[in-house]
Amino acid sequence: MILSGLVGFSLMGIDKARAQERSRRIPEKAFYELAAIGGAFGIALGAGVFHHKTRKGYFLGAVLTLAAFWIVFLVGTAKLLGLPS
Repeated sequence: MILSGLVGFSLMGIDKARAQERSRRIPEKAFYELAAIGGAFGIALGAGVFHHKTRKGYFLGAVLTLAAFWIVFLVGTAKLLGLPS
């Protein structure tokens, strides 16, 4: 999850630079897939830091929904295993 978050954050910076250069962009589908496997926090942080895709409410909504899913999943798993949450 940490690695996918770092990748997500980095890809947001790369895509922002590509957008400014008007060169080939990273497809949104790749961001959604990465968010689904745990990179949602990095993507959300990257959106804020790089001011990238912040006007696309549907994009941020989907990423934040996936981040919320991961929070619920991790807390639930910790409780199931008897770990402090």
